[in-house]
Amino acid sequence: MNAHSTARRKLAAPTMAMLPRTADSLSFLYLDIVRVQQDDTGVCAVVTTEQRGTEVVYLPTAALSCVLLGPGTSITARAMATLARHGTTVVTTGAGGVRTYSATVPGSLNTRWLEKQARAWANDDERLGVARRMYEYRFGSGTAPREASLDSLRGLEGQRMKALYKLLAQQHRIGRFKRVYDPSAWDQQDPVNLALSAANTCLYGIVHAAITSMGCSPGLGFVHSGKQQSFIYDIADLYKAELTIPLAFTLHDAPHPEQAARRRFREGLRLFRLMPRIVSDTQRLLEPASVDEGPEDLEEEVVDLWDPVSGAVPGGVNYAGGAR
Repeated sequence: MNAHSTARRKLAAPTMAMLPRTADSLSFLYLDIVRVQQDDTGVCAVVTTEQRGTEVVYLPTAALSCVLLGPGTSITARAMATLARHGTTVVTTGAGGVRTYSATVPGSLNTRWLEKQARAWANDDERLGVARRMYEYRFGSGTAPREASLDSLRGLEGQRMKALYKLLAQQHRIGRFKRVYDPSAWDQQDPVNLALSAANTCLYGIVHAAITSMGCSPGLGFVHSGKQQSFIYDIADLYKAELTIPLAFTLHDAPHPEQAARRRFREGLRLFRLMPRIVSDTQRLLEPASVDEGPEDLEEEVVDLWDPVSGAVPGGVNYAGGAR
């Protein structure tokens, strides 16, 4: 192979810097009653109906953070492999993305933020710092006492939520409201509680997609603990007062509040631009200094070797007597 051909191949080869960042990706793509497969062009969703025959829609795999596969969906191994190469998380869900049953995380993800999360979670002082920042985010700038204990912050958060529920109930003239979540008596709950539970579940799905796309662990929570979704609950709580709670109160007289909440929440995602916010907020919580670093240098995201002194040394090097 001559030098000209070698140069052309290097120019044509994709680099890490060419790949879309999670913050720039689409939030999610929900599919149901389709077959997802790979052809010579790319990954596509194939839909066959009696009225319109067979239709093929190609998926923007390189720009997707997450694909939600709902009921009636099948996917081929070749399509899964392509999604994995593009760093797309694949989640199996219930109708409308309301339940998350399983998630397939691509092995190509960098572990930078997972390592930061694990270190902060394993150190009590750092974990307390992250938890405090989560509460301060909810309260807004300057409203959280600087030296308040975690127990005091939990109490302040409870008071804030009660005040918000009371204000929204007065605005919508629905009388006294109490937040209730009881799966065993689901049908006996009022429309606001039903709508809020449905909207929160949608929010959990979006947060799940974002943090797994970053390579973080859903189970290592800082405020919540004990479940595989602990970190999802931590991050989702940052946005409920802005997104899901006001939405639920607007549906207090809806005949089908659950369905209406899911539909309205999905429609509003285009305006929320929630995925970039989740990514930047999660980074800020785990490492406040990271917001001043600018875009990450993806060219440097390669496998290193751990070192107890320097933290990491370059991989791909033969350290026997300095020989390479």
